[in-house]
Amino acid sequence: MMKVGITGQKGFMGYHLYNTLALQTEQYTCVLFEKDFFEDELKLENFVSGCDVIIHLAAMNRHNDATVIYDTNISLVKKLITALEKTNSKPHVLFSSSSQEERDNPYGKSKKEGRLLFENWAKTNNAKFTGLVIPNVFGPFGHPYYNSVVATFCHRLTHNETPKIDVDAEVKLIYVAELIKEFITSITDDASQVTHKVIEHTATVKVSDLLQKLKSFKENYFEKGMFPDLNSPFEKNLFITFLCYIEHKTFFPFHLTKNTDPRGSFVETVKLNSGGQVSFSTTVPGITRGNHFHTRKVERFAVIKGKALIELRKIGTSEILSFELDGENPSFVDMPVWYTHNIKNIGTEELYTIFWINEFYDQNDPDTFFVTV
Repeated sequence: MMKVGITGQKGFMGYHLYNTLALQTEQYTCVLFEKDFFEDELKLENFVSGCDVIIHLAAMNRHNDATVIYDTNISLVKKLITALEKTNSKPHVLFSSSSQEERDNPYGKSKKEGRLLFENWAKTNNAKFTGLVIPNVFGPFGHPYYNSVVATFCHRLTHNETPKIDVDAEVKLIYVAELIKEFITSITDDASQVTHKVIEHTATVKVSDLLQKLKSFKENYFEKGMFPDLNSPFEKNLFITFLCYIEHKTFFPFHLTKNTDPRGSFVETVKLNSGGQVSFSTTVPGITRGNHFHTRKVERFAVIKGKALIELRKIGTSEILSFELDGENPSFVDMPVWYTHNIKNIGTEELYTIFWINEFYDQNDPDTFFVTV
């Protein structure tokens, strides 16, 4: 069992890394890290001495005073190194650097110099260090105006604001789940004691083209409940990201059009430009289905008969989002990744639900993790 500590555990990348490692309980134990450890020498020393692996993600990206960015990031590195040396601890240290290393800005300089400080510590103490140079990262729960242009555009579009393009350049991107795989691979890598690894981007897109894709998501999804073509990995990851910026409390349930004539009724429940799997279920009164989450799948619950309570809770948080749906007014709720969810029949008759998910069920790789809402 490998004990892994993550500085910046509650940040954008830290959230995804921590929760992904937490799914692999036979291999990893996550050592708790709190932000105030950097202000308490004893707490920081106890932290570093209890880890087999330390992944240093904590950093400042933006500030009105550029010198504060540089000073803060270098200070965090030096505090960790001091704690390691005082406790004679030699965990495998992984450092999240940036493709901005070569740029003449305080953030890039702090990342490059921080990496070199760790390299010197590892060489001096015969310890293992991996410096990962990372491109722009996007994905669910990134902070707008801070983590990436994707986060900013998604936030503005889903909150009825107008995104602005400052420089229409090409950006090189990597999806956060793809990056997490790189981290986990590097944890157990048998490479040399000191490794400098450049993580390749997985997508290149012009800022204006990126904005146009996201605008099309909003137009089709907000007005028609329509899914885009999710066969492209980049567009699927972009759409999964977009979904997480929607204000679920006010957007769902999304009410569908019920067409009625003497024969009965007809409702279109899923409109998509993608494949996937459609399922149908009946649920007797009082029964709850689900209580699981996905890390990569897009899923829709559409109630067409009966009364249902759908609940969602983001992993690592306590707030529960609750939605009541009634087949008399057919509607749906879509499930964001990393939200455990369930559906309960709260009526007196059978509940009829249609489920759509963007990939076929694979029992060898189900991407389904059971956690009670």
